Amino acid sequence: MGVWLAGVYDWLVALHVISVIAWMAGLFYLPRLFVYHAQTPPGSETSETFKVMERKLLRIIMNPAMIAAWAFGLLALWAQPAWLQDGWMHVKLTGVALMTAAHMAMAAWRRSFAEDRNTRSHRFYRYMNEIPTVLMIVIVIMVVVKPL
Repeated sequence: MGVWLAGVYDWLVALHVISVIAWMAGLFYLPRLFVYHAQTPPGSETSETFKVMERKLLRIIMNPAMIAAWAFGLLALWAQPAWLQDGWMHVKLTGVALMTAAHMAMAAWRRSFAEDRNTRSHRFYRYMNEIPTVLMIVIVIMVVVKPL
């Protein structure tokens, strides 16, 4: 690990954790908004309010938090390259890639709502709301317990 990286490693990890918490908050909340939005008539005042909430959550909180989580996480990994040899890190990175895919799917669903083109039911979004939770559990176990 480079001298400069060793001096800031704890800060990188702290900023990574803070970013992940903000990202996860959005990943938990956005599909919940979709559940309620799917139950409102398109073009209604309530629907228009959900559109604003969803857009701001995604663009102001979730996108920057995801980018920061990836950036600080990759910098921390650069400081600890030996972790790339460990099975737990492979599972963690797979989980993070799947979390990013879920984020992108939510962005596409938000666009559908914004254009009044949503065709999915509130039940669909209830199920999708569970995906970030399952992925988070796997990722946290990998990082803390390191079973592989």
